[in-house]
Amino acid sequence: MTNLQEKNNIAPDFAYKISVAPMLDWTDRHFRYFLRLICRRPLFYTEMTAAPALLLGNRHKLLDFNAAEQPLALQIGTCNADFAKQCACFAKDWGYCEINLNAGCPSSRVQSGAFGAVLMAKPDLAAECVSKMTESGLPVTVKTRIALFDEPNGFEALFHFTDLMKQAGCQRLIVHARRAKLNLSPKENRSARLPIDYETVYQLKKSFPDMTIIINGDIFSIQAANEHLRHVDGVMFGRLAYGNPYALSLIDETFYQDTHPILTRAEILQQMLPYLETNIRSLSVICPHLTGLYHGCANAKVYRQILAACDLEALKNFIREQR
Repeated sequence: MTNLQEKNNIAPDFAYKISVAPMLDWTDRHFRYFLRLICRRPLFYTEMTAAPALLLGNRHKLLDFNAAEQPLALQIGTCNADFAKQCACFAKDWGYCEINLNAGCPSSRVQSGAFGAVLMAKPDLAAECVSKMTESGLPVTVKTRIALFDEPNGFEALFHFTDLMKQAGCQRLIVHARRAKLNLSPKENRSARLPIDYETVYQLKKSFPDMTIIINGDIFSIQAANEHLRHVDGVMFGRLAYGNPYALSLIDETFYQDTHPILTRAEILQQMLPYLETNIRSLSVICPHLTGLYHGCANAKVYRQILAACDLEALKNFIREQR
């Protein structure tokens, strides 16, 4: 079943309470399908897609997804309000439950298009994009950071940015609790020893009690998420979801009171097999997304070797041995 047959499949209430971040080269449709076998309630995000690609490229290739991935939000990158509106309309037509504007990625790849973290220095332009996006009728959200690296009045700038986003119709603000240093990739921003600052995000929520604030950045456990939820409305996981995805297996019960049976790692792989066989020509793309499933397990090395070889028969044998 394609997403076009599932236009009415929208996110349930409070799906945003826990979400998985948009991560370039990681959160593609294959990984999202896999992760949905582990947790079915959180909100997932696509990789960031540049607006010109959606306007001029193969939209089916960029936007199609499996209905099993829902609830799913589309993240776009643009500084053009008219482009933003068109992308929001595409997202609605394709059955996404939310459209998200990237206003926080610091890498040169997005700076060349004058979007991402660049929009933090141009809040009026970001607000114009959000306002136009709301005309699609789809919920609009924004992902940003607490400030630019060289911003002397960080919280004042964040307050002003948030106020403009709220006035423009932004329903939720997702805040990575770290400053953004331009011209560095997200990984380089982390390694540049820019400190994580959760207190600033907590303070922002106190300043905007009626706005939904989601926190993101270096959150590596369910226990940590529970602590953050004492101060904000939602938690977005990033690298944990990719590096140790099975850590999310308790999310449905812990945060959504969904007590469906939790699949074992072997059961997840068993259910993944038909997908792998259907997409056998893409195994070299899909298999790397699965490597974190046995993170910390004694047989993790053997498992990774099987995936590196894209050997389905060896994977089937591995699954049988785990039962």
